[in-house]
Amino acid sequence: MVAVLLYTAIAFLKQTRAAFIIRGIFILAAIYILARYLDLQLTAWLFQGFFAIFLIIIVVIFQEELRQIFERIAVWSLTSDDPSLRSDAADILIGTVADLAKDKIGALIVIEGKDPIARHIMGGIELEGKISEPLLKSIFDPHSPGHDGAVIIKKDQIARFAAHLPLSKDFRQLARVGTRHGAALGLAELSDALCIVVSEERGKISVARDGRLRQVDNTQELGSILQRFLGDKYPSAEHRGFSFSLVRENWLVKLVTLSLALGLWYVLVPGSSTIETTYKLPVQVENLPAELRVEELQPKEVSATFTGPKRTFYFFDAGRLKVTVDLSSAEPGHKTLRLSELNIRHPQNLTLQQLNPVTVRISIVKALRDEKEKG
Repeated sequence: MVAVLLYTAIAFLKQTRAAFIIRGIFILAAIYILARYLDLQLTAWLFQGFFAIFLIIIVVIFQEELRQIFERIAVWSLTSDDPSLRSDAADILIGTVADLAKDKIGALIVIEGKDPIARHIMGGIELEGKISEPLLKSIFDPHSPGHDGAVIIKKDQIARFAAHLPLSKDFRQLARVGTRHGAALGLAELSDALCIVVSEERGKISVARDGRLRQVDNTQELGSILQRFLGDKYPSAEHRGFSFSLVRENWLVKLVTLSLALGLWYVLVPGSSTIETTYKLPVQVENLPAELRVEELQPKEVSATFTGPKRTFYFFDAGRLKVTVDLSSAEPGHKTLRLSELNIRHPQNLTLQQLNPVTVRISIVKALRDEKEKG
């Protein structure tokens, strides 16, 4: 279930400009995991502060995408299976677009999918008229007041004309094209609608869908694109069953998504259980004055038992654990020091349960160099 949700989110975000942001977040997460593994405490601390407000960052960055996802969930069970455009109306539309392109008359036609597009459209005049060649040509006639706007087709009717669409900011795709193309791509980025554009300067036909703008070579290609769009949005009964093509398509993304879901399950579900682990840790001295040396240290290693979430043990190297004894104020002689949790640097999520033994015996003498100098 998680894999399906992740794949749906990835497939949706790939259609938007948010894909690069997702990659950046994954890179930051990889750096954080590496910092935890290498015990880079300052780096890990900085990233912990970042991920503490991660949900707020997601909402701010992806507010438009999240709104689209919630809209699609809301209308999922409310949309009908009737095609938005029947075959006879589709033929009329294709023929009219071909004539407009031949006469170099600009046009912008939007065919609704299953996403609501009302909030993306500004202005326009309601029509609710049946699709016909004379009606479409009269709307896009250069002398018509509404010829610069878009025609919105819903079912087999022209629901609205002279409508204004949001403009895209994808300047790479919009190089050497006009405002109509920018409006078509802008709506295709925000919804699943199919937008057909006719350029009045070149007489070329272009289509925008799923955030992509492409030029169409002929009316046959336009017809196949339209039929494929209707088939994807409103599949016939014989195509609604399970097909192995669902597994073959985008198999690499699906495999990565499944692996990610399994990894999350392994870390979050079994990883949340509390376990107890015992390590043999070496005892090391630090900050010993230069004129002194350790003649004897017993024992040289101790057993330390830690408890904590299982996932915490995944992200740190147990070989880095050690018991350190601060001898900055040491003097020559024999000492017995008591060990505690303060002598062991370990992840915050782990708790030291037991040390065995809890004391170490240290014999400190003056360095031989100092003895020779005095002699």
